[in-house]
Amino acid sequence: MTAPKTIETYDATLRDGMQGEGMSLTAAEKVRVVHKLDELGIDLVEAGFPASNPKELELFALLAGEPLQHAQIVAFGMTRRRGVAAADDAGLQTLAACFAPVCTIVGKTWRLHLEKVVRVSAEENLELIADSVAFLVAAGKRTIYDAEHFFDAFRDDPDYSLRCLRAAADAGADRVVLCDTNGSSLPQQIADGVRAVRAALGDDVAVGIHCHNDLECGVANTLAAVAEGATQVQGTMNGIGERTGNANLVSIVANLELRLGHAVLGPERLAKLTETSRFLDELLNLNPDPRQPWVGRSAFAHKGGLHVAGIRADATTFEHSEPEVVGNTRELLVSELAGKQTVLEKAEAAGLAMDDAGAARVIERVKDLEHQGYQYEAADGSFELLLRQEAGEYEPLFRLESWRVIVEQRADGKVETEATIKIWVDGERYVTTAEGNGPVNALDSALRAAIVQVHPHLGAVELVNFKVRILDEAHGTDAVTRVFIDASDGTAVWGSTGVHENVIAASWQALVDSLEFAEQRRPAPDPTVQVRSR
Repeated sequence: MTAPKTIETYDATLRDGMQGEGMSLTAAEKVRVVHKLDELGIDLVEAGFPASNPKELELFALLAGEPLQHAQIVAFGMTRRRGVAAADDAGLQTLAACFAPVCTIVGKTWRLHLEKVVRVSAEENLELIADSVAFLVAAGKRTIYDAEHFFDAFRDDPDYSLRCLRAAADAGADRVVLCDTNGSSLPQQIADGVRAVRAALGDDVAVGIHCHNDLECGVANTLAAVAEGATQVQGTMNGIGERTGNANLVSIVANLELRLGHAVLGPERLAKLTETSRFLDELLNLNPDPRQPWVGRSAFAHKGGLHVAGIRADATTFEHSEPEVVGNTRELLVSELAGKQTVLEKAEAAGLAMDDAGAARVIERVKDLEHQGYQYEAADGSFELLLRQEAGEYEPLFRLESWRVIVEQRADGKVETEATIKIWVDGERYVTTAEGNGPVNALDSALRAAIVQVHPHLGAVELVNFKVRILDEAHGTDAVTRVFIDASDGTAVWGSTGVHENVIAASWQALVDSLEFAEQRRPAPDPTVQVRSR
């Protein structure tokens, strides 16, 4: 293990990350991301190429007036064009004129690209690199050279790839960054390349690493580079990016600091890692990956009874780190494999009194329900309702008389959906009808229209995810289906589930559970607080 050292973090989410399929943010949203990364303690934030399109121009105009506490903004560009002096190159002029104190320029290092893509000679390419770096350095910019496809180039022609780095370093580049642009390298190949670069350039030239994840080695490759002396790590939040994505900066910084002892973010900022990761997912309208290392909902989740018992005795028996150090939490999943201790801890967290006998009854009920097709690992709301029923603290939100959904497709192809519900709440009968873009949406709207008349706070609850799974595919269209719904009141997210041969009936069960949980978790009114009418 190498001696601990300070590692510079470089986030490429706003440029490289946005090249991923379906990834898009407005300029204003990108500013929010910059501030979040600044709070996290990221050193360099690559905002993009200011000359590439109107959105990037708008972003740089906005960022010029934004105060940052820690991060520096990086402007990204390319080496000068053929036949144009660096001082006359429009892209380089834009970089030199922008407010960003740091500029990163990407250049070719692989002979294959010189021959097939840019069609320049090896010597001319060296001039492009040197001229571009020297121009930006003369303009007062800290200049980073990204050696595109470096590791492919190094394996193809080690001498020439190193000459490209030397050209950038001799022209004044603050750092050369070795890019595994195709994501084609394995950790040992990365280590060999970095070691050769450091031997050739010496300790006076700082080295960075930029990996892609095509072989699912992006994080491992980055760590291998640091072990050989790289002192800057580049990546994207949650590993988003073109093809299979970039190296995941979330995992990189956690591993560097917590497993290898390098100075990266520091304990206080590292505790914001989970929050930052999920913030980006929310902004991109993505469901956070529950299995993402370190920050995923399942990263510190335990299901088996023996595992839960081990965690209670000593968390290190089944956890590599304390989840709190990255801002995550431990989850004890409920299933037919769960032990009584899991149930008791869930009950305690919900503020419910329960003994061993009650926990045993809950487990037996869960086993029976899971045999029918229910699953409670992701349906924490539905499970808490089971706990409340056992503890005698469950109060139905309403009494159902009936519900009905009508779906009509007309000759012109237009589909209309209408739901009618009849329920009793506090002795009063409510009949409401609502339209929707589908049967579940219509049912939700109809139920909400009735229930908010008595419980107006439930109007703030929104359905944020809806999933259906066929449980016995061999039965075809009459198979049993399981529905999962995630709901949120703006501060918390919870899951509910329903199972039925009829997918709409299963959806109704999950929908009702989501609202009943929202009502059950609402704090009881404080009797000491007097409500005055005007």
